[in-house]
Amino acid sequence: MNGASIGVGLLGLGTIGSGVVKLLRENNAQIEQRLGRRVKIKKVLERDPEKLAILELPSEMLAGSFDEILDDPAIQIIIELLGGIEPSRTYIKEALLKGKHVVTANKDVIAAHGKELFEAATEGKADLYFEASVGGGIPVLHALKENLTANKIQEVIGIVNGTTNYILTRMHDEHVEFEQVLQEAQRAGYAESDPTSDIEGYDAARKIAILASIAFNTRVTPDEVLVEGITRITPEDINYARELGYVIKLLAIAKDFNDEIEVRVHPAFLPAEHPLSAVQGVFNAVYIYGNAVGETMFYGQGAGQMPTASAVVGDLMEIVRNLETNSTGRFPCTCYLEKKILPIGQIQTKYYLRLIVKDKPGVLASIAGVMGNHQVGIASVIQKRTLVVNEERMAEIVLITHEVLEQDIQDALAVLRGLSIVGSIENVIRVEEGAKS
Repeated sequence: MNGASIGVGLLGLGTIGSGVVKLLRENNAQIEQRLGRRVKIKKVLERDPEKLAILELPSEMLAGSFDEILDDPAIQIIIELLGGIEPSRTYIKEALLKGKHVVTANKDVIAAHGKELFEAATEGKADLYFEASVGGGIPVLHALKENLTANKIQEVIGIVNGTTNYILTRMHDEHVEFEQVLQEAQRAGYAESDPTSDIEGYDAARKIAILASIAFNTRVTPDEVLVEGITRITPEDINYARELGYVIKLLAIAKDFNDEIEVRVHPAFLPAEHPLSAVQGVFNAVYIYGNAVGETMFYGQGAGQMPTASAVVGDLMEIVRNLETNSTGRFPCTCYLEKKILPIGQIQTKYYLRLIVKDKPGVLASIAGVMGNHQVGIASVIQKRTLVVNEERMAEIVLITHEVLEQDIQDALAVLRGLSIVGSIENVIRVEEGAKS
């Protein structure tokens, strides 16, 4: 073995932090053999000392403050697993400025403050790795930063939130309502007691901001991502999607067209034959289209203690190798371009519309006329069922449009909502057809 051990400071002994301790312990011999150096956790910052006892860590490893870790010359690498923006952002920045290398799983900090942290890493001549921030144990960031860099990446489309994918899978397979599945997911531990970040799409928005920033070499922040959640998806929508040859997924989408990019998170109709349509339950996947490689997809467990710990320890090992070869700084900030992010109104896609309208002659012609006046072409229309609303006979119709501008479809919908023949617009869902090579 070469030299002394590599000292690590661990911030947080929650689910992932505990997983890191377990993984380093369980695979210690293999890790040491592959690195030629021993990796040793020297200090742990944790509010609950009992967690050290549970993991059979000596009590003297407990740090009284972050400064105790920051100022320890025996600690070269810090693993940040506290979560949230603060104090994580401050701790990461201070560590990098001091020349200590950092591994984090913190998607919130990387998505919102990545530029600031990479500047600190450059100033401190330190490495910042964050594979676990997107997709848990799926090694997609490394692939984008290294293996696929010969490509011009045109699309990144991901199922990057296991909670929403679990809910939509159950709704698809068992024909049950959203609220019922959500409650069952919470009882099973697949959804938080407050599931807002997941079901409203905010978690996925942070992840696609990171993916887009790397794929397109331009800074994208969560505030620039269009976000819509899955709370309005019904069994009827899922059944009609199946009938039309689609599956509904919450997709995180980033596309680059002639150096103008779009970044969005929302439910979408996805063709049943698309590789992402087969991703079930809590699993995640990221589909990438590059002009040289074509289609490729990364699939696996997007969360969970040990899959995420796998990504964290993988980053840790990469930094140790960098230290051994004096090659730290191999992956600086890649956001060296300033590409325009398209306003949502300029995005083009197809749409599924489900409407309740009066069941009488001329209604479809009136609706088609409104659509045509706003440059919205109708690819197909199906009358699904009749029903009685307030003693009036109504019909449910389903429309699929041709590819149109978002602004045009929204203008048409605004007019339709004001028509007396339209009882309600039950849902509007975008349709994603796949890569445009």
